Formats: sequence, structure tokens, C-alpha cells
Amino acid sequence: MTERTRLAVWGDPIGHSRSPALHAAAYRTLGLHWTYDRRRVDAAGFPAALDALDATWRGLSLTMPLKEAAHAAADQLDAHARLTGAVNTLLLGSTLQGFNTDVGGIVDAFTNAEVQGIRSVRILGAGATAASALVAAHELGAEIVDVRARRPAAAGRLERIGSELGVAVAVHPFDHPPQEVDATIATLPSGTVLDPTVTAPLTSSGGVLFEAAYAPWPSALAAGWGGETVISGFEMLLYQAVRQIRIFLHGEQERALPDEDVIVAVMRRAAMGD
Repeated sequence: MTERTRLAVWGDPIGHSRSPALHAAAYRTLGLHWTYDRRRVDAAGFPAALDALDATWRGLSLTMPLKEAAHAAADQLDAHARLTGAVNTLLLGSTLQGFNTDVGGIVDAFTNAEVQGIRSVRILGAGATAASALVAAHELGAEIVDVRARRPAAAGRLERIGSELGVAVAVHPFDHPPQEVDATIATLPSGTVLDPTVTAPLTSSGGVLFEAAYAPWPSALAAGWGGETVISGFEMLLYQAVRQIRIFLHGEQERALPDEDVIVAVMRRAAMGD
């Protein structure tokens, strides 16, 4: 029987991805002779690329714009993938299993930063990462979520997720007067710069900032956030990758790796030096 030892991250663009450094460092430390590469694949080319994989392939990490396509392709979905409509991890085999590790990555990033007591959250953006952020906010204890979107009409998915979770979700344009919240989760594309008249009130009332973007760092939003804790999106990247490795090794994302603290430290060093 052919051993499944090949892994990769797919997306478009993909050249900037730190995932190969993170994963390779973990597999070396675990003593696994697995390969992990990157490949540029767009949404139109995803079905054919997936069909072309042979029995040497163990799994895939998916980044934009493939998370919805991977969700549609999966035979089985974990709870986070089902809720968000986004899959960033595929485990290959007789069935195609889809997982969302972004939710857990956000939760782990907050936990590692020792941020607790979150009851209200503001989410900036309404895309796939915002859906994961909403589920993560719920798992962190949030009961009220204020979503800010350029097109509030595009946030229907977030309202549906909130209804299913029992979270009060209100959607507003960016310039709507804000109420104070415990934390802000920014899911806007890297390089986004909001008008100062928008960021000033969001910053003064925004609590702890989690900025999903991590390159370049600090982002414009993080640089002007003031005295509250700021969590880089690199923490989400790191911890969602740890959960992916758990899946590729164990078939589930909640079962810890052997000597996981050591693995996380090795991954962090590898990515910082990439």
C-alpha cells in the first residue's frame, strides 16, 4: 500500500506563504519524512488539481480563494467547517474530510495572549475569515458582536451564523458610531488603510485588537491602536497550522501532538527566520 506522505498549501497568491516553513519544521521534529510544498491554484483550477492527486497525497492546506471550493468538495465536514462554510484543511483518503482550523487558531491566539473575559466583540470585514472570527468569538464567550462591513448587505452569512449560535449580531457600515467592546477582530485584507475618521472611534472603543493580517507588520490599524493588547495574525497562522498537523497526524484537530510545546516553539522559530 502506498504511504501518504505528500502535503501542500494551495492558494492564489501563494508565494508569500509561511506555511511550508511551519509544517516542515514540525515534521522534522516529529521524525516524519513528509514533504510539504506550496502551489499556486486558483478557484477555477481547483477541481481539476484536486482530482489529479494520487495516493501519495496525505492532505492539503487551503488559503484564499479556495476555502469555499474546498468546503463544496469535501465529503465530510467538521463542526467549524459546517458553521462557517469554509474549509482550510483537507484530509485525503477514501473520503475527503474537510476541516476549519482558523476558528481554533483564533481562539488559541487569544488564549496564548492570556486574554479572557470577552463578552462583546467587533469584527471588521464580512468575508470567510470574518465567519471564522464570529465562531471563535462565540467560543471565547462573546454574546454580542458588532460587524462592520463596507457592504452591510453582504454580511447575511454572519447573521445566520449568529442566529444558529445564539449570538446577537448587528451589522453596520464602518462609519456607524461605535459602542465600546472588549475586543476587535480585524479580518480586512493585508495593506488595508482605513480613513482616520473611521479608525479613531473604532480604536478608542475597541478593546484588545486581533489583527488577522500579519504582513507587513505592524498593520496600519495595529500601529495606531493605542495602549490595549494587540495580537498579530501570525499567532492565528501558527496555531491553525498546529491544528492542521494534528489532523494530518491523528485525523482530528483536538488531539495534541507529542511534546506539543516543543513543536510550537520550533515552528515559531522556523517561520520567523523564513
